[in-house]
Amino acid sequence: MKTRPGSPGEGAGPPAQAAGLPPPAERGATVIPDRVVARIAAQAARTAQSQRAAVPPDRDGPTAPHASAAVRTGSVRLHLTMDLPYPSDIPRVCARIQQDVAERVAQLTGLRVGEVTLTVRRLVTAADASRGRVR
Repeated sequence: MKTRPGSPGEGAGPPAQAAGLPPPAERGATVIPDRVVARIAAQAARTAQSQRAAVPPDRDGPTAPHASAAVRTGSVRLHLTMDLPYPSDIPRVCARIQQDVAERVAQLTGLRVGEVTLTVRRLVTAADASRGRVR
């Protein structure tokens, strides 16, 4: 099998060295703004809310989670605000949602998630959810 010069089978080294770029440590860093991390966290919270708390993922409805993020030196602190169903095991559901969001944000951003604070905005009964209203 023949390979072209610089192809993976040739062992010419990483493309960065072939292109004459400085080493990765000297090139700089990728910076992800707080608002971008917050949007990723909100989407992850919406997914976790529908999976862990059995709340339909209605993006525009009253149950849509809100997130804020504070990114500092490679780590992030997240704050989530969301509705949860009543009755449910609130501490267990919150812990699972926090874990799911932390894992997803870390996976998508490469940041270390140091803390996820979750505030329950309201408890939604099945009757409120079926009417599309939250009291």
